[in-house]
Amino acid sequence: MSDEVEPGCVRVRLDLSYDGADFSGWAKQARGQRTVQGEIEDALRTVTRSSQTYELTVAGRTDAGVHARGQVAHVDLPRSVWAEHQEKLLKRLAGRLSRDVRIWRVAEAPAGFNARFSAIWRRYAYRVTDHPAGVDPLLRGHVLWHDWPLDVEAMNAAAEKLVGEHDFAAYCKKREGATTIRTLQQLRWERDADGIITATVKADAFCHNMVRSLVGALLFVGDGHRPVDWPGKVLAAGVRDSAVHVVRPHGLTLEEVGYPADELLAARNREARNRRSLPGSAGGVGGCC
Repeated sequence: MSDEVEPGCVRVRLDLSYDGADFSGWAKQARGQRTVQGEIEDALRTVTRSSQTYELTVAGRTDAGVHARGQVAHVDLPRSVWAEHQEKLLKRLAGRLSRDVRIWRVAEAPAGFNARFSAIWRRYAYRVTDHPAGVDPLLRGHVLWHDWPLDVEAMNAAAEKLVGEHDFAAYCKKREGATTIRTLQQLRWERDADGIITATVKADAFCHNMVRSLVGALLFVGDGHRPVDWPGKVLAAGVRDSAVHVVRPHGLTLEEVGYPADELLAARNREARNRRSLPGSAGGVGGCC
């Protein structure tokens, strides 16, 4: 599949963050709900005084209510538009965008760059507290309250069985024609001095609801409702388990997206488009979080 930039255009990388509380996710929707993509595309069209909408491609499409601190997107602009507006584009977008979404950097992307397909990993954080009084009111939009004491050691022991390349069909919402095979590079919990328990979840890519399903399973281990080996058994079964709850979105934040060196971008772009299968399987079937 070719990903060449159209002649006369330049590919621009955007680094951005947003509070997902009042957005119906990243992607534009047919019924006109407020989305991050729609908000930025509207602002971009306005500040460049363009008659057309320039469509964004994003590293990871987040669901309604999910936040992002280190999201990455790209947009292909006519070279004349980029030349005219690049020096003042960042400030003009800041003046046009609502306060719950910010673009921090706008720059011409290196050759072969694709915000989605060139990425080699995405890192999410999910934040929970088990404090008997609940969540600090100043953090309530970003931290889940779990009304049972949590054993972090038990959750980490269970998480170890999930790391690696697996078919995560049991933890994903199936999407027609998409694979659920992923390489989970890191899944670890840590409690800080304020009692906030953060799961760091890093993978080459995620399928739909994967992070929130994994968190839901591990919370059941942490509060003693399921044994340590249960999440691994669910994974091995390869089918959705009704006992695995998809936790609420507000505790989830896309923290960072990783890319290879510039000279490896195009190769990674091609590799990421290939349909994956596990050894001995005929293929996978999935998308995010």
